[in-house]
Amino acid sequence: MKSVIVEENQDLSLDNIEKSFEKIQIELEKFGLSANQSKVYMFLGKYGTKTASEINQALKIPRTETYHILSTLQNKGIVSAMFGHPVKFTAIEITNAMTQIINSEKQKIKKLENQKTSLIKLWETIPIRTNEEKVEEKFQMLQGENQINSKINEMMNTQEEVLMIGNEKDFANFYHTNILDNVNELKKFKILTTSTKTNYVYENLNNDNIKVLPEQIANNLCFIVKDNEVLFYLKNNSKKESTAMWTNSSAMNYSKKLLFEELWKKSMEFKNE
Repeated sequence: MKSVIVEENQDLSLDNIEKSFEKIQIELEKFGLSANQSKVYMFLGKYGTKTASEINQALKIPRTETYHILSTLQNKGIVSAMFGHPVKFTAIEITNAMTQIINSEKQKIKKLENQKTSLIKLWETIPIRTNEEKVEEKFQMLQGENQINSKINEMMNTQEEVLMIGNEKDFANFYHTNILDNVNELKKFKILTTSTKTNYVYENLNNDNIKVLPEQIANNLCFIVKDNEVLFYLKNNSKKESTAMWTNSSAMNYSKKLLFEELWKKSMEFKNE
C-alpha cells in the first residue's frame, strides 16, 4: 500500500515538472525564442553540457536543425561552445540569459532610433504629389493595452484640442501608463470623469479643464477625440483583453464631439482637494 502512494506522488511530481517546463517554454517564446530553441536551452540548462548529437537524440530534433538552433543561441549569447572532439555546448544561467536577450533588444531599439532621423530626412527628399486626393475614412481595431496606449500617445502629438471621457478606472490606467503626462503637455484639452475618488491622478493637470460627469452617466463610456480622429473603447465585448476602435471618420468625430460638449455643459466643476 505504501509503494502505491509513493508512485502516485512521483507521478504528480513529474506532472508538475512537465507543466513547469511548458510554462517556461511559453515565457521564453515571449523573449523571441522559438519552441525548439526554448527546448534546447532548457535541456542544456537543466542537464548540463551536451554535444549536438546528445541534444538531437534526447529532443528528437532533426540533426541539421539542431546545429542551426545551437548557432542561433550562440549568437544570442545564451549558449556557449566548448571546443573539443566533439564540440560540447552549455547554457548560461537563466538570469544572465534573460539580461543578455533584453540588452540585445535594447541595442536594436537604440539603433532604430538613431536611424529614424536619417530615414525621415531621406523621405522628405521625395517630392509630394501635387494633385489632391480625397482622404479615405479608416477604421482600426486595437487589441490589448499596448496597442491602445500606443495609439493614444500618438494622438497626443497635436496642436489641436483633445477631449477625453472615462471612468475612474480608465483615468487610473492613463495615469499609470504616463498618458496623462502627455496630456499635461497639450495646449488645449478637456477631461470628463465619473469620479473624484482618485484625485491624485489629476494633480498635475489644470483643474479648469476637468469636470465631473453626472452620476446617472454610465461608467462604460470611454473615448478620446482629437481634430479628425476618434478612439473609443468597446467595453461590452466578451473578451477579457481591452479592445478599442480608432477611426478618422468625420461623422463619428462629429457625433462624439457633440456628445462630449453636451455632457460638458451638464457636468460639475472639478475640485482637487
